[in-house]
Amino acid sequence: MINKWNFLTLTNEEQDKQTILTDKLSIGPYLSKLLVQRGVDSKEKAFDFFNPDLANLHDPFLYPDMDLAVKRIEKAIGNKERVLIYGDYDVDGTTAVALVYKFLRRFTNNIDYYIPDRYDEGYGVSYLGIDYAQKTDVKLIIALDCGIKAIAKIDYAKEKGIDFIIGDHHMPDDQLPNAVAVVNAKRLDSIYPYSELSGC
Repeated sequence: MINKWNFLTLTNEEQDKQTILTDKLSIGPYLSKLLVQRGVDSKEKAFDFFNPDLANLHDPFLYPDMDLAVKRIEKAIGNKERVLIYGDYDVDGTTAVALVYKFLRRFTNNIDYYIPDRYDEGYGVSYLGIDYAQKTDVKLIIALDCGIKAIAKIDYAKEKGIDFIIGDHHMPDDQLPNAVAVVNAKRLDSIYPYSELSGC
């Protein structure tokens, strides 16, 4: 099988920025082209890109329902409720689970994680995962990189007394799941400036 690669061509203005970036940063033309295509088209932007700083991040409370998610997590920690970090089995799902688990471990030991078996459970939130949560006395599931279309499964969990927070970057349908919070920058009511953050 022969792969055919299609490379985007730069506009004249972008080519000028590429040339300047190549010179100012002493980098190759392919790297400077990739940077320009991603909006990193000046020495200052390149510095920020290669030296990230928390001060340059967007306000996370621009996400819809972020305030509700934070309040529910605070309640779970304060009440010593068992929390399950649930993520999809792919790279962004497992990475999101690891990051959130590691962060929340600083505040509570009453925490667990769950990655569904891709062959037995398939993609996203599964009934087996919810049953596991019930058996282990989980009161809150934080679903990362999944859950945006799991309407029936979220209702199933609710019947078992389990709340859900969904942090997903996939395109939602017209109806959102009945979760405590649905944190997704692709929601129609979102004002978060970047909609492609994976895992959330």
